[in-house]
Amino acid sequence: MGKVFVAAQDIKYGRLIDTRFNLQDREWGKQAFQNGHIQGAIYWDLEKDLSDMAKNDGRHPMPSKEQLQQLFEQAGLNYDDIIYVYDQGGAPFAARAWWMLKYAGFPKVYIVNGGYEALKEAGLAVSADAPDYEPTNLTITWNESIYSSRTDVKNIVDGHHKALLLDARSAERYRGENEPIDKVAGHIPTAQNFDWEQLKHGAELHANEQLFSKFNPNEEIVVYCGSGVTASPLYAILADSGYVNLKLYVGSYSDWITEYEVETGETK
Repeated sequence: MGKVFVAAQDIKYGRLIDTRFNLQDREWGKQAFQNGHIQGAIYWDLEKDLSDMAKNDGRHPMPSKEQLQQLFEQAGLNYDDIIYVYDQGGAPFAARAWWMLKYAGFPKVYIVNGGYEALKEAGLAVSADAPDYEPTNLTITWNESIYSSRTDVKNIVDGHHKALLLDARSAERYRGENEPIDKVAGHIPTAQNFDWEQLKHGAELHANEQLFSKFNPNEEIVVYCGSGVTASPLYAILADSGYVNLKLYVGSYSDWITEYEVETGETK
């Protein structure tokens, strides 16, 4: 998948998408955008644009292809655009939008490492004006090779398909010792764990040696978390680090527990 992250000072031109959000204050991101954003940026909300909250497939369900196509077309995006996605930095929301754009086959999409503050510090102009782009008409070829459904994951758990399930939540949630959100504690059977927050360095995300030593870049890896959101930055870091056989289970643990049993403790 090639380069995923870009430094703010390396941005010269292109389309900008602001995805700032706060899971504890759902209006914060939109308000922050209205107060000031990088000039020319549009705003995508995690729950209004990058999820279909009317579905029951986990806490942040995948939008339909029709919903995503409408989102991309209303934003005036074209396949030859260079697209930079940012959030507040060190957060999972830009990676969520980046993955959905890659799922739709956009070839030149990047996550701004460091987020909004890094872009301001790099000298990009800030504006409170919402831009208006002419809608486009896209012919989308969806990249199904990076998407994993609940059925796909069940085939891995049952041994019908060989792949590594990778849980991006904290170790204590993975082991089932503490579950503050979901009604069942534990993890998807056979899954291993790598807490995505280990990748945070201030407002930036970076791979570390523990990640490289733990996982084989040649094996298929299906990344999940609680609702598909915080799995996205782990997926993005793996992709940026040269892992090519990656999938994201967007429904994640909150979707899995609607149908299937879980395990606790460490996977042997």
